[in-house]
Amino acid sequence: MAKALITGGTGFVGSHLARTLTGAGHTARILRRASSRLDLIADLPVEHAIGDILDLPSLDQAMAGCDWVFHTAAVADYWRASRENLYIVNVQGTRHILDAAKRAGVKRVILTSSAAAVGLREDGLPADESVPFNLPPSRFPYGHSKALCEQEALAAVKAGQEVILINPTVVFGPGDINLISGSMVAEFARGVVPPVYPRGSVTAVDVRDVAQAHLAAAERGRPGERYLIGTEDLSYQALFKLIAEIVGVRAPSLPMPAPAVPLIVNGIGLLKRLGAPLPIDANQVWLSARQVCFDSRKARRELGEPQIPIRQSLEDTYQWYHQKGLIKAQ
Repeated sequence: MAKALITGGTGFVGSHLARTLTGAGHTARILRRASSRLDLIADLPVEHAIGDILDLPSLDQAMAGCDWVFHTAAVADYWRASRENLYIVNVQGTRHILDAAKRAGVKRVILTSSAAAVGLREDGLPADESVPFNLPPSRFPYGHSKALCEQEALAAVKAGQEVILINPTVVFGPGDINLISGSMVAEFARGVVPPVYPRGSVTAVDVRDVAQAHLAAAERGRPGERYLIGTEDLSYQALFKLIAEIVGVRAPSLPMPAPAVPLIVNGIGLLKRLGAPLPIDANQVWLSARQVCFDSRKARRELGEPQIPIRQSLEDTYQWYHQKGLIKAQ
């Protein structure tokens, strides 16, 4: 059995990874701040290391004796974060993790990247791991930051480290305490339903399948490889309809008019610059009009098939929010 350090282990993906590792008989150590909420891991037999991915001495202490490092910590709610902090945490933080892992003699680092670091095909078909990031950095800084953190990982591989990249698509499931993708479910449940649906599409996956893919990558993933983790491609029309059915509200029935997209994007951008607190940003609206789907066949072959259908994932997300008192069931 292995001893593993998980950065971001109190968060959405990290906590499920800790549950998966301990359930498989491995020892999990969580790197966290002293102020971190422990709701998602309170019942788990994990070790705790107090520190931060930007605090180098704490990383050396946290990695001592570890076989694997799972780097899940990142700024994921990019629409709420400053661009400067996004790059500092996602890029510089990754560099710190890789350097510390090398000093500690860690056998293998599994980096939680994102499908956002993978480019989109011009023909609209699902992109695989071979497609490089090709969106304007100014339009999608989160994806750009993840592409840069992958460059750090690949440089480490060339220098002799074993690093595997996990690229989850849109992640749903219980435990999304910070309301990242799950914000769609929560907002619908609160009656905040958009009047129209975007014309684009996305690939979705359950967080528990993402956690299993991380463990499989540690056991048998190939260093230097990307693995896109996805379960199902959904148009926003289908996704919104599914969420609406689950929470008991009426789904939007009209598509967003194509000419309205740039107007909405510009309007949201203006409101953001004026300091208005909005649940989305202009880049999300811009992307929602595109086909943002990914080909996960490589991960299915090498790491295993996802087990949780997206409907179940959304139902479990809704029930978890209800149980925690974050929303009221319809």
